[in-house]
This record gives sequence, C-alpha cells and structure tokens, in this order.
Amino acid sequence: MFDVLINIDAIMIEVLAPRKLVTYEKIPTSIYGSAAKASQAVAHEIADLIKNKQQKGEFAVLGLATGSTPKKVYEELIRMHRHEGLSFKNVISFNLDEYYPLAHNAMQSYRRFMKENLFDHIDIDESNYNIPHGDTVAELIKMHCEDYDRKIAEYGGIDFQLLGIGRNGHIGFNEPGSHVSSPTRLITLDSITRFDAAYEFGTMANVPRKAITMGVGTIMKSKRIVLLAWGERKSDIIKQAIEGPVTEFVPASYLQGHNNVEFVLDEAAAAQLTRKKAPWLTDDVTWNTNMIKKAVTLLALTVNKPILKLTNNDYNQNGLSNLLALYGKAYDINIEVFNWLQHTITGWPGGKPNADDTYRPERAEPAKKRVLIFSPHPDDDIISMGGTFQRLVDQGHEVHVAYQTSGNIAVADDEAFRFIEFVKDHNEQFKIQDAESEQIYNDAVAFLQTKKNGEPDSAALRSVKGIIRRGEAKNTCRFVGLSSHQMHFLNLPFYETGTIEKNPIGEEDFKIIAALIDEIKPHQIYAAGDLADPHGTHKVCLDGVFEAIKRLKNKDYMKDCWVWLYKGAWAEWDIDLIEMAVPMSPDQVLKKRHGIFKHQSQKDGVVFQGSDSREFWQRAEDRNRATAELYNQLGLAEYEAMEAFVRWQF
Repeated sequence: MFDVLINIDAIMIEVLAPRKLVTYEKIPTSIYGSAAKASQAVAHEIADLIKNKQQKGEFAVLGLATGSTPKKVYEELIRMHRHEGLSFKNVISFNLDEYYPLAHNAMQSYRRFMKENLFDHIDIDESNYNIPHGDTVAELIKMHCEDYDRKIAEYGGIDFQLLGIGRNGHIGFNEPGSHVSSPTRLITLDSITRFDAAYEFGTMANVPRKAITMGVGTIMKSKRIVLLAWGERKSDIIKQAIEGPVTEFVPASYLQGHNNVEFVLDEAAAAQLTRKKAPWLTDDVTWNTNMIKKAVTLLALTVNKPILKLTNNDYNQNGLSNLLALYGKAYDINIEVFNWLQHTITGWPGGKPNADDTYRPERAEPAKKRVLIFSPHPDDDIISMGGTFQRLVDQGHEVHVAYQTSGNIAVADDEAFRFIEFVKDHNEQFKIQDAESEQIYNDAVAFLQTKKNGEPDSAALRSVKGIIRRGEAKNTCRFVGLSSHQMHFLNLPFYETGTIEKNPIGEEDFKIIAALIDEIKPHQIYAAGDLADPHGTHKVCLDGVFEAIKRLKNKDYMKDCWVWLYKGAWAEWDIDLIEMAVPMSPDQVLKKRHGIFKHQSQKDGVVFQGSDSREFWQRAEDRNRATAELYNQLGLAEYEAMEAFVRWQF
C-alpha cells in the first residue's frame, strides 16, 4: 500500500513546496455547489444594482436571457419582490433574442416566456420591457433591429447583461461565425441550436430557421456581463470559451475581451476546466486515493499507454512530479491504481455468494438481495443498465423496477392515435358497444386537427400515451423475467403537466417514492445519476430518490442498503469515478438490444431525438463498448461491453 512508501523527506517536500496557483482561465469564473445557489447569488447582485440605482433616481438597464438556465434567477427575484419589497419600477429591460417568424403570443415565444417567468409576477411597467418582435414584417426587420440598438444606447447602455451559452458556444443567437462587432440583426440558426429547440416545438421541422438576436457588439458594450451554465452537457463548450483561444467559431470566447465579465457555473458545467479535471496542474492537491486514481488514469489516456507501462518520465513531463516525489517509483503507483481499477470489475452486481468480497465492489451477503431499480422514464432501466438488470434477475435476486414517470410526452401524436383507432376498430370487429371509447376517438380526432405546436395534450390523449409507455415497460420486464408484482408505476405528480415544462418536485412525490422503498426494504437501490441537464427529468427524479432516502435512512433496513447510480444513454461516468463495472458478452449485448426493442414507441425516430440521430439501442451499445474499450486501453481485460456505476453514500 502507498502508506509504506511515504517517508519524512517526502512529507517535507509536500509541506515546503510553494503553492502553484496557476490558472488556465482567461475569464473570471465562479463555481457553485448547485445551480440554485449560483442563481441566488446572481439574483442578489441584480437586486443590489436595482436598489443602488433607485437611491440615485436612475434606471437600472438589464439585458435578460430566456431558457431553463436563468429560471431560478427569476424565481429568486420574484421572491425578493414578494417578500422583501424589491421594486422593479425603475427597471428597463432588453431581451437578447426571439425566434423569427413567430407570433408574440405563440407557445414558444420569448415574450410569453418572460411574462410567465418574470414580468407578470413583479411590478415592472409593461412599457419598460423590450423584446425583439418575431412577427415583424420582413421589409422592416433591418429597421427594427437598428431601433433596438438605438433604444439601448438612449438609456446609456446595458448595466447588467445576463447570458446563457449554447452547446455550440452561441450567446444570444449569435451562432458560430458571428463577428465580434455584430449589431442586433436577423440570423440563420445553426443546426445544433435547432436540434436543442426541437423539444419546445414538438419536432425539428417546426423550429424556425431564423431568429432576431442582440449582436455580439451590442452585448460587449454592456457594463457588466454574467454568463450562466449548468450541467455537464455544457462542460466542453465552457472549457473552450474560458480556456481556449478567442475565435468566431465559439462566440462566447469573445467575452475574454470584456473588462467586467464573470462566468457562473455549477460543478457539473465546470467539470472540464483544468482546475477540476487536472487540479494538480493549477494548485497543490492532497494525494488521496481518489486524486491519485484521477491523475494516473488521465495520464495514461493522455500519453496513450496502459497504466502498467507508465514511467517516471511520463509523470515528470505531465505535471505529476509531486506525486512521484511523494510516493516513490512510477511502478509502485501504477500497480496500486491498476489493482483499484481491476477490483471495480464484477460479473456479480448483487455480490458473489460464498466468495471473499474484500476486493469486490458489492458485498457477498445476503446472498439473495432485494433490489429496487428506479427508472425515471419507462425505458431508462433497460437502456442504461439492461445487462446488469438481467444479471441480477438471472442470479436469483428479487428485483423490482419503479418507473417514476409515465413518459407520456415522449409518444408521438400519430402513435397515440393509432392505439385509439385500434380500440375503436376492435370494438367494431367484435360487436362491442362502447360509447365512451367512441367518444374518446372523436375527441382525439377533433383535438389533433386543431392542436398547435407546444400545446399540452388533452387529458385523455395524455392517458393513452401513458398506457402505451406502461405496456412497453411491462413487456420489457416480462422479457427480463419479472412478474407483475415486481413492476411499480409511480406516475409522480410533478411530471403530469402535459408539457415539457414540469412542476417542481414536491411533498407528494417524496411520499410516493419513500413508501415504495419502505415497502420493499431493499438491499440495493439503483437510480439514474445522469446530471447532464440539471432541470431535466433524470435529475429531478434523482432528487426525489435522495430526499426519500434521507427521510428513511434511520430505519434498520436502510443500514444494509447500498445505492448505485447509473448514467443515461449518452454519457458514462469518468473512469476514475467508476466503482462497479459490469461486463457483458456479445450475447448479453444482443439480449439487451432486444429488451430495448420492446419500447416500440421510442424506435425509428422519437419525439425528443435531439442532435443525436442514433436510436437508443445504438447509443447504449456505443457507450457500453466505449467503456469496455477504455478499460482495455488502460491495460485491463478486454470485454465486449460494460455498464458502469458509482456508489452514493448517504
């Protein structure tokens, strides 16, 4: 073990070495533990500006953004207005952008978004907020944009500009290729931007191809700029904007040239920054097990060598000389890290009975465990951990699956109508008189003929879509080997809005989750730990599981319960974080694929396809194979595929 390698001289080297305090960041950056805390801090800065301007008898000119990112900022501003007397009478606001062409009262319009999420809840005068008009006639667009910039200038410029960032680096709708001095203008939207907006409009085909946006030049004239970013999906582009070169291909990188800008991030969005990804390059670190594993695996991947082939020279040339000085030869470190990784691999995710579990990720006893798998949507269980799911059943554990939401909004309208029509035709074929089924059919026809993009489904149509998803989940469970009493459909209330926008998770949801855990008394809980979107269903469902466990943790059975987190179909845990890796053979990969196929409504193009054209089974297999290849690249055994898990300690 490393402990025996430490000597007094090495300890003195660590104590006496000066702090490096190196930074790769070209923009001031603040990292918060959560999006909520970060949003509160930004909201309070805005409030202080408003109050300071009030004392001077001046307007506070705000540049505002839309989308899920700034919502909690607006929630906190509303709270301060209602409970602390914060007035917005002296506020003039200018929004960044608007889709074009789009009516101002459309479901997806940013005017509607701002009214619903801020303006209708505060005392700002309607004449004081400005949003580009998405329904301006084409001949007047240029004049409208010039007037927008002129009006900003007449108020002395923007005092505080709030920004988000797109996955392609856009700010506002300034897409890659935008010039640093660009004014407010009409712009053609990048394909990535349109893909990301598809969920708001129902399908990609409904997303406008253009938008009016405040220009980079207009934004850069702001006196203060704060850019917000949450979730790991933004982490790559955040690194490029903060640490990369200034380039038109990442418009947010232009902000490096502003003299009063700050990026405000949560931990997930900051994950790729050097101070997080390789903190030993920016400051002195404590070389504990986690940090050593992180450093050595990254080193091996950087120099493209198996861990056991790393040399002293590799450590010294890649910023790890301190680690080498503290713990001796590269060989000793390599062996230890290799063993750590090897001990994460197991074909027994429920623990191997009658075996020494000292170096296994799961305990051997009890030999037969009660297992509860939480699946946010009706297909996340099979997509994300289908191989492990099957192993647990095959190895004799009592496995339960809890589908947390109905997943109804992910069913296409035509798919739902096909099922409604089937019931009608079925009744006619067998001479079944059912007036209610006939009425549901007629109502569905009438509703779908007039349904607008983004309009919530009728209650009946939503129920039909939920029944479709439930039937597919049942089919998968039967395929894996579960009986009906092991399938649990929670239908958490927070989800049932009929729209993309969900209600906050609340007390009723927590009670439902806690009641099921208390009923099953599991030895293992599996939950989706995918934090790519901090406002997404996976994260909300995980928060619900965490809260339920918090309430139950003092129960006797919870003292013997381990919680394992899995990822979704798109990304995997970083190799240094993985604590259990379950390998799959080619046959097991194929069986998992067939399990995913049971979800027919999610095949051949789904409602929320996103920018990834692969089907879910393809995404899952590519991810699982990539995990296995990563282990093999580091010098461990070669497997067809792997599913990975991180243990959550409560």
